[in-house]
Amino acid sequence: VQQLENDGFHVDELFQKCLFEEDEKEKVLKAIRIVQPNYQLPPPANPQHCKSSLLQDFYSKEKAFSYPKLDFSVQELQERFQRQLEMELDSTVTIESVESIKPLTPQAIKARKILDALRSRWHNSILQALQKSKHNMSKLNTASGYKILYPYLCVLPDKEYVAIMLQILNTLPPQGESLAVLARELGSKVYDRYITQRKKRSGQLEKMQEIYEDYIHLLAKDSQPDNYLPREYWEKLVSEAGFGPSLNLKDYSWPCILVMRLGMHMLELLVQAVKMPRNILNPRLEPKLIPVLYHIYSFHSSWQVGLVKPHPIFSQLVSDAAETMLTFNSSAIPMLCPPVPWTSPHFGAFILSNTKLMRFVDGAVQHQLLLEQCPPVNLHPVLDALNQLGNCAWKINQPVLDIIISIFNDKGNEKLDIPPPVSEAPKPPVLPGNSSALSKSQKRELLLCRKKAAEMHSLRMDALYKLSIANYVRDKVFWFPHNMDFRGRTYPCPPYFNHLGNDITRAILLFAEGKPLGPRGLDWLKIHLINLTGLKKKNSLQERLEYANEIMEEILDSADYPLTGRRWWMNTDEPWQALACCMEIAKASRSPDPAAYVSHFPVHQDGSCNGLQHYAALGRDLIGAISVNLMPCSVPQDVYSVVAQQVEEFRKKDAEQGVKIAQVLQGFVSRKVVKQTVMTVVYGVTRYGGRLQIEKRLKEIDEFPE
Repeated sequence: VQQLENDGFHVDELFQKCLFEEDEKEKVLKAIRIVQPNYQLPPPANPQHCKSSLLQDFYSKEKAFSYPKLDFSVQELQERFQRQLEMELDSTVTIESVESIKPLTPQAIKARKILDALRSRWHNSILQALQKSKHNMSKLNTASGYKILYPYLCVLPDKEYVAIMLQILNTLPPQGESLAVLARELGSKVYDRYITQRKKRSGQLEKMQEIYEDYIHLLAKDSQPDNYLPREYWEKLVSEAGFGPSLNLKDYSWPCILVMRLGMHMLELLVQAVKMPRNILNPRLEPKLIPVLYHIYSFHSSWQVGLVKPHPIFSQLVSDAAETMLTFNSSAIPMLCPPVPWTSPHFGAFILSNTKLMRFVDGAVQHQLLLEQCPPVNLHPVLDALNQLGNCAWKINQPVLDIIISIFNDKGNEKLDIPPPVSEAPKPPVLPGNSSALSKSQKRELLLCRKKAAEMHSLRMDALYKLSIANYVRDKVFWFPHNMDFRGRTYPCPPYFNHLGNDITRAILLFAEGKPLGPRGLDWLKIHLINLTGLKKKNSLQERLEYANEIMEEILDSADYPLTGRRWWMNTDEPWQALACCMEIAKASRSPDPAAYVSHFPVHQDGSCNGLQHYAALGRDLIGAISVNLMPCSVPQDVYSVVAQQVEEFRKKDAEQGVKIAQVLQGFVSRKVVKQTVMTVVYGVTRYGGRLQIEKRLKEIDEFPE
């Protein structure tokens, strides 16, 4: 205590600035009271308020406001919390895939039996290989590099490592996956489970449960705490709880290189331990054991890249078995209860899964360091904004989901953006036996077929994951915790299925809380529908509304007979959202009083080139402001067309002076070609990146002479 004071600290700072685990806080207090028997804990610091002039009204507290309530009672929210907690404690969730509705073929039944037998054998052989490698490591002298990994192979029960390795084996695509990606995934899975264990052991979990149970009172409809934001209320509850572990313990993340080495070691074990009889699909072959995984090298331009690739026999087995269960990390599924509010860069979102407040690439630390140096009070607006987004409850639009799943299971439909199964891929040409006899064009054709099949596989899997997760939460209300990137753009944390997804994912999401449409609501639904079609981009809102009223018959036909009627909705820019909107308009316009109809339907409002809007406002630039709709105008302005027009003028001048490229480009400089580059200039696209974007857009034009 004397040394503390000699170094210019005060005993109080131990309790104000230190983070504690388990019962350390009580123990420190006990020790200090041996020296100063009457020592009292310092009172909790007064909460600081953000002083930003932009947010003065919001944080001033002069006007009392009550935080918007969710449509759930305290008890319902507590039950949801328990369900979410169980899911995160298991660390993975196994759900049924949407392909499970199909009838089972005898071939699939046989393949599943074989796979089950193989997996139980592999479980044992991986377990033995892991135990053997740990035993050998424990005997090594300390100087060896391998000794470093030993403790990291002991933080979980052996069976958990085996489960993680088998999970990776089940999701490996037929074309293989890069070594670095797999190693990072394996290492990260171990780290995530270790963090969960640590939170359980340090008593953090119990404290978290107690505080969350009180926190729900702010959100539930049948309870009364007012005048708090979620972050403020959570901080108040934490300071009242007094003892126990600190909740926002900084997670000592393992170094990137260590996570990779741990993953590499687990991969090596997998490659060595997992074998199968060669004659499993063809009894005529000898029953020799062969490895299931191969470590190969592939060349990407001049780089050599390590790949792990499954044996074609194994890929064939998996494809025949057409298994209907998918396993995800629990953080890939939307939350079943409102997220834990962000209160610091280290704490918020999921109950147990660690989430970064700011996404960054492994190894990039400068953003993280700046975040740590930022005074906590300056982060309040950012944290509150993320909490606000996270507290929005969602549900599934079941009729639309059912139509999409039926098409997905019936060979898909590329025009409607539902990827077909790989069995629909173009078949490679029948070629002579030895590959050396292939001509250059045959080799090229073979490569293109393989590339197309690999692309189709990944698109199909992506859609399968999205639809299966949507199907899993079809009767539930769920939430998306959010975080951001270094620019302050916000993103939902669950990666596969969220409202930032493609047309299909957006079409199957509805707000869980409905609102009556009110006098203008139905008009806005109609305008939204016309916006989704992309037909009237240059027309005013009033003209869009009139157009919607003219085609009301088509809209109702689409809603009533989506797959058997005239199918007007299929020829729009965003067909699935348009269909969902048609159905909503039909329900609202047929209800006895459309203004009183309770709608859950999201209607989008979008800035036009938001980055340029900021530039025009900062620079008080009138011409810029007009072109991005910051000035009142009867018809919407379109900055992309303005830029395309200017480029076209330069192109004409160049073409007249005999520049060949300018002559070739005649008729191809459209709004679509320049749009992405104009939009991303504001977000720091480089000249090189801009060139690639334009090349990509030109390639999409069928008539363009490549």
